[in-house]
Amino acid sequence: MREKLEALLSAATAELGHVATEDSLQDLRVKYLGKKGELTAVMKGLGSLSSEERPLIGQIVNKVKTELETRIDAAALQIREAGKAEKLRSERVDVTLPGRRLPVGTRHPITLITEEISDIFAGLGFLVAEGPEIEHDFYNFEALNFPKDHPARDMQDTFFISDTLLLRTHTSPVQVRTMLKQPPPVRIIAPGTVYRCDSDATHSPMFHQIEGLMVDKGITFGDLKGILTNFINQLFGKDTGVRLRPSFFPFTEPVPRLT
Repeated sequence: MREKLEALLSAATAELGHVATEDSLQDLRVKYLGKKGELTAVMKGLGSLSSEERPLIGQIVNKVKTELETRIDAAALQIREAGKAEKLRSERVDVTLPGRRLPVGTRHPITLITEEISDIFAGLGFLVAEGPEIEHDFYNFEALNFPKDHPARDMQDTFFISDTLLLRTHTSPVQVRTMLKQPPPVRIIAPGTVYRCDSDATHSPMFHQIEGLMVDKGITFGDLKGILTNFINQLFGKDTGVRLRPSFFPFTEPVPRLT
């Protein structure tokens, strides 16, 4: 049995030399030291020995088991260290290389000018109001006193989604929604995207508007002139000349009080 144990240790040591992964090492551990392993099989034969041989062989078995465990543990440490070294090698970063420049985006000019205009009007006491781009016919036309036969309601002028829904043709619905939500005084601007069936050298089916609304007692055209002049001077420079010309929109009439 002594020779068998020495042969077992020699065979296990030889196999250890060819093990390269932790899974293979675990298989070898089970093969020799597991409950059904070869060393366990040898230990089961101790009962057939004489009382004089049993202690001696038992010592040899324990020595072989301890030796095997030590060598397997050493092999496991070596495999882990080799794996760590390989990972460090494969994931190595060359710090001498120049850094990769990340792409840098910029805000759209329309966004920039909208923010600049909003800041100017905020300084004049105006709030920025917003509304949906998919709008109801009532807010876009009816509440603004566009009659049913008005050309703006034609399919060639407006993007209709249904009989009552459309892509807003102006930001005026925001004024209507604001006045329905709060009593005067009202002082807002309504920037936003609008849509019309225009597409030629000077028109786009999608463009941007900024409307202003001021409702209060004692408001006159003098206030309108002063606000617009102040706005133009801040946006384009204080020396910018301003000329105001009256204009008449024949399709609009006084709107009755909304209830």
